[in-house]
Amino acid sequence: MNVTPDTSVLVRLLVEDDPVQSPAARRALGQAALIAITVLALCEVAWVLRSAYGVPPPEIAQALRTLLAAGDVRADRAIVDAGLAVLDAGGDFSDGAIAAAGLALGGEQFVTFDRRAADLVERIGLRVSLL
Repeated sequence: MNVTPDTSVLVRLLVEDDPVQSPAARRALGQAALIAITVLALCEVAWVLRSAYGVPPPEIAQALRTLLAAGDVRADRAIVDAGLAVLDAGGDFSDGAIAAAGLALGGEQFVTFDRRAADLVERIGLRVSLL
């Protein structure tokens, strides 16, 4: 069976903090022929790990890379890679993902009021306008 896990399943898998849900998440994903992980779910996972669990960005990046490294996982790699690049630079995964997704949809530049996000997105090679 092919599955698309939501944020709660991915968080339970990564954090392993629930004696019932964590094994259920591991079992469901372990039995899947294909795991389709959306960028939206990864944005939420990164936010939950950082805000609710206090996980530092380098550890979040490693957790996401480990999750995505399984042979049966599919994700939009160009968008994920941009998110990871911004996360690796100390920013938010979602800023890089949003900028790359917009580019894929025909946007020419990422616009934001967030100076730090602008600097980090520009650093990964995307056009930025700070409003």
